[in-house]
Amino acid sequence: MNPVMTRPDTTVSSDKGFFGHPRLLANLFTVEMWERFSFYGMQGILAYYMYYSATDGGLGLDKTLSLSLVGAYGGGVYLSTILGAWLADRVFGSERVLFFSACIIMAGHIALALVPGVAGLTLGLILVAFGSGGLKANATALVGTLYAEKDERRDAGFSLFYMGVNLGALIGPLVTGFLQSSVGFHVGFGAAAVGMAIGLIVYGVKRKAMPESAHHVANPLAPSERKRYALILGAVVVVIAVLLLGGLVTAKNLATWMAYVAVGASVAYFVILIRSKKTQPVERKRVFAFIPLYVASAAFWALFQQQFTFIAVYSDEKLDRHVLGWEMPAAWVQSINPVFIVIFAGVLAALWTRLGPKQPSSPLKFAFGLGFMGLAFLSFVPLAGPGKTPLLALVGILLLFTFAELCLSPIGLSVSTKLAPVAFKAQMVALFFLSVSLGTTLAGILAGYYDPSNELPYFFGVGVVAVVLGLALAAATPAVRKLMSGVR
Repeated sequence: MNPVMTRPDTTVSSDKGFFGHPRLLANLFTVEMWERFSFYGMQGILAYYMYYSATDGGLGLDKTLSLSLVGAYGGGVYLSTILGAWLADRVFGSERVLFFSACIIMAGHIALALVPGVAGLTLGLILVAFGSGGLKANATALVGTLYAEKDERRDAGFSLFYMGVNLGALIGPLVTGFLQSSVGFHVGFGAAAVGMAIGLIVYGVKRKAMPESAHHVANPLAPSERKRYALILGAVVVVIAVLLLGGLVTAKNLATWMAYVAVGASVAYFVILIRSKKTQPVERKRVFAFIPLYVASAAFWALFQQQFTFIAVYSDEKLDRHVLGWEMPAAWVQSINPVFIVIFAGVLAALWTRLGPKQPSSPLKFAFGLGFMGLAFLSFVPLAGPGKTPLLALVGILLLFTFAELCLSPIGLSVSTKLAPVAFKAQMVALFFLSVSLGTTLAGILAGYYDPSNELPYFFGVGVVAVVLGLALAAATPAVRKLMSGVR
């Protein structure tokens, strides 16, 4: 076992060359920033491309179906982290999977830009989903290797990494939204492809700087196991083909199927991690501690990811986007949250660093995240009813989204690496992304229950449930921390 996978050496953990953090964090920061530029740039205009009429450059799909498909696609992105993490832990190592996943992402954006109609949409989204899944889990896992297990800079480092994510998420929708509204959807998708190409070039130049541990395979696949996994893969392909050709899985029920798969995969993963002989007793307790955090994360993302479903439609139809007589593209609303992330991520990173051992524990930060998310949806209540919503009102709501995100998302990435058994580093990160997959899929399903003519029950119901879940997790924090066995 390579010791860097269990505890980074003192040279790496004491390196402070990048804003007080290891220099290699800058390399991962860069590739993730450009990947998020392409991902959020494309997703910022995706729902509109689906439900806008053909005369407006879209595909003319039903609006509810479009939102459901956006949720299912987003869920598929995070679901595919399973495959990316498994390939890293068992076959290729995280760095190789990350690089080739970035190549697949770029190919997907090119398909969206150049192949017209439903064929281009299907091919492009499949490639982007698989590529993004492989990149996300492994970029995060590599960040985790830069810090010792109890390095107090760890959460702050993930917050800085997350700021890179949101720089890309900020710029992407601005570029693609402008191009879509002024030139057309396919030019917007083309800009996403260019962004990913830039990220690949920059990362490729610096690839050799990554340590040997980045290529290390934590739990190598034995030769005797290869045939068994090949048969499993073949069986999965056959089952998917039968479901599609038999009409059991359709565009209308795809999101529901994605939710079932995410739940089933999550349960299977927890069982594998808990029962594995490679999981030590203290690691097993930590896996149990991750279960309530998984549930909280799924609930959070079911609300947060509605930025790309319900809020996308809300911004297009109900929001007053006029600024000094000029109407802002609806896709630009997707850049408001990243602006706040860029402003406040560093502030919270500095706060966690300054507080050190006195900072709130990870479960309590999760509880704060759910609470802020609930308050954000409750803030829609006074805006319910006829009439346009002022832009500043939505900006304020998205500020609450930001506080919720900073309390949960980068902390979730961090705690998944801290609680991970040594033999399942990348796959534990994939388990966190499975919670994102489930939540994102639910975001598409939930958006279908939003009724513009009767908004109050939706806003009030969703908001209250989130606040109650946050309070419940806060109450359970002492018990969860006991299972975490010294991890904060």
